[in-house]
Amino acid sequence: MAERRMFTKKVTDDDNFMALSSSAQALYLHLSMCADDDGFCNQVSISMFKAHASIQDLQALLEKRYIYQFDNGVIVIKHWRMANALRKDRYTPTAFQEELAHLDVKDNGAYTWLPSGCQVVAERLPQGRLGEGSLDKYSEVEEEDIFDVPPPPVETTDYQQVVDMYHSICKSFPKIRSLSQARKKAIKARLNTYTLEDFKTVFENAEASSFLKGSNDRNWTATFDWLIKDSNMAKVLEGNYADKGRKTGVRKEKVPGWMEYKQGSAEQSAFSRILGDDFKAQAELAMKRIQEVTE
Repeated sequence: MAERRMFTKKVTDDDNFMALSSSAQALYLHLSMCADDDGFCNQVSISMFKAHASIQDLQALLEKRYIYQFDNGVIVIKHWRMANALRKDRYTPTAFQEELAHLDVKDNGAYTWLPSGCQVVAERLPQGRLGEGSLDKYSEVEEEDIFDVPPPPVETTDYQQVVDMYHSICKSFPKIRSLSQARKKAIKARLNTYTLEDFKTVFENAEASSFLKGSNDRNWTATFDWLIKDSNMAKVLEGNYADKGRKTGVRKEKVPGWMEYKQGSAEQSAFSRILGDDFKAQAELAMKRIQEVTE
């Protein structure tokens, strides 16, 4: 069978063809690419998959007479012979000789069907595996010739693991009664930035925070949805809501004077302004205090 297929602009530039949906046009092209040397195709389902087409698109091609469909689901491209003419040494006769016998060819090269030949309603697709006809005589397709349809992408995000972690650690907070799509979306978004270990740290810091558990002037308590918001999660992870004197989660960058000392800008640093000429000795003392806080 030839590997190349031709299309005539008498069809593809026609106003009726252009009035079809883009997916129906794509389906026509894919059916033509899958057709044999006589324009017959028993790979309707896979052509629809490739073209992202629907049954309505197939129906439109049938109603506009761009294709004919037989009772067994096999289709033929009506205008095939107008664009595809092969030399005899390259031509392979169609396997669908019974269907071909129901067709005639007009003077312009287009197929026309005899009254008992074809159906024009897309009532169903071919039965069996994708790319196979519905009759047993046409179902003997070589394994390597069958198009392997890739499976749909599998959701790998373990949303329930995050929820279970929250319930096991944040015992003082409201329980989650439903894992909604909005919550799944939020969890997935955070996992693009944070790890499961980060989630664990957030929940541990939240459970250790009196403020987040309601010890505030509003008697407000944080919730799961609040904790996994991007800005809130960063704050809790960094220990911004830790109880006074608590060491967990405090970053060195949050200690006054740390950045100035790290950058070595003695003349501008908070340490130098406060401690004067004895900066080095006092800075070492301050560093020791920083280490005590951040350990």
